[in-house]
Amino acid sequence: MDDRVAQIYNKTETFKVTDLASLEEFRKFFISRKGEVAILFDELAKMPVEKRKKYGIVLNKLKNDVEAKFSFLSQKVSYYNKTDCCTIARDLTLPPPSNTLGSLHPICTIVNKIGGFFNHLGFCIVDGPEIENDWYNFGALNFHKDHPARDMQDTFYVCNGLLRTHTTNVQIRIIESQKPPTRAISYGKVFRNEAISARSHCFFHQIEGVYINEEVSLVDLKTILLHFVRYLFGSKVEIRFRPSYFPFTEPSIEVDISCTICNENGCKICKYSGWVELGGAGMIDSQVFINCDVDCEKYSGFAFGIGIERIAMLLYHIDDLRIFTENDVRFLNQFTVNF
Repeated sequence: MDDRVAQIYNKTETFKVTDLASLEEFRKFFISRKGEVAILFDELAKMPVEKRKKYGIVLNKLKNDVEAKFSFLSQKVSYYNKTDCCTIARDLTLPPPSNTLGSLHPICTIVNKIGGFFNHLGFCIVDGPEIENDWYNFGALNFHKDHPARDMQDTFYVCNGLLRTHTTNVQIRIIESQKPPTRAISYGKVFRNEAISARSHCFFHQIEGVYINEEVSLVDLKTILLHFVRYLFGSKVEIRFRPSYFPFTEPSIEVDISCTICNENGCKICKYSGWVELGGAGMIDSQVFINCDVDCEKYSGFAFGIGIERIAMLLYHIDDLRIFTENDVRFLNQFTVNF
């Protein structure tokens, strides 16, 4: 019985379905009343009770898997032939096939994974607007009035504000609304007037984290980021911190990890350097606390912003950022799961 079950699994994988006719052959051969699976169930009824219990579980799983395979092939043939597969004659006494098309977009999967990590550390999740005013996107974050980020060649302006250029706008709202100690993250789309390429896009997703308390140090920030990176990519990935500059943090750092796509051998994603930038971080500038009416003598804190697409590219070994927004069914079907 075990060998025959294994043979059916092998046959379902090698059975070529390219049109409606071959799809119907698949149905007749495997899941019709006289198909291979039905024959095994007939033999199961003749087995001793002790074997019937064992193989009943095996055959039920086989039946569900084959029906799920048929449902997937039906949708695939329907898509490429622009024909409704439901016109094919079916055995209506069979239970409906399981839904194999539903799935989460890889960006959503990464967001849920990140949210789970920070939730265990006591961080709450806060949302913020995508259409923002100048104060929350620039002014409260120490951007000078003549800062180039405010220019139209970098920022999208709309009639009642601008499209946020980072999720750091939520950081200001968090600091204003929550009395320290504060631990929060936010994530969502951000928009920048950039050329679209394999490494950049005019909109993408960021996650922003902020922690404010007494005696918070840069060591706390680096420790959390180290554990966060190891949580996502495993213990073998290398991480490095580079000095940088952001108007709203001092000191500021850039966070890089070793490229998991080329294993540090060099590729277009890491610009043949072996390292990929994840995002920026740093200790919240005292002027930001003053802008939000927080006692900067008593409290300190850190903040970080990380690109979610960059994480997804490294986790799933995707070498083109554009594919996340093209809605290519061939790409999305690779993340299909059974429900």
